[in-house]
Amino acid sequence: MGDRTSSDESRSLSVRDRRFCIRYPFAGDVVVLDLETGSRTEGVTSDLSLGGIFVCTSKPLGSNTRVRVTLTKKDQKLEALGMVRIVKPRIGMGIEFLDLEQPHYSTLCRWIEQLGKVR
Repeated sequence: MGDRTSSDESRSLSVRDRRFCIRYPFAGDVVVLDLETGSRTEGVTSDLSLGGIFVCTSKPLGSNTRVRVTLTKKDQKLEALGMVRIVKPRIGMGIEFLDLEQPHYSTLCRWIEQLGKVR
C-alpha cells in the first residue's frame, strides 16, 4: 500500500492540524505590545499551552507581528516575547511564545501542570 497523503494534501494542513502542544482552557488578563509600533492591545486568554496563547480581543494585531505579552492570573504574572500566528478579525489572535525567561517559564510550567491535573 502506498502513502495516502499526497504532497498537495500535506500543504493544505491547517494550523490546528500542525499543533504540537496540548491546549488548556485558561482565562487570564493579557496586555500585548507591538514591538515595532508600540501599540498596545488588551484582552483575555481563552486557552494556554507551552507553545502559546489565544487572546480574545476585538482589535487583534496583524499576522507575524512581534509582540511582548504580559499575562496576569490572580497574583501571578508571565511575560514573554512572541509572534502573532493566527488572526481572527473581531475575535482574537493566536500568539506563539518565542522566548520566556525565568521565572516566567516556571510560572507557565506550573500553570500547565495544574491544568493537566484538572483534566
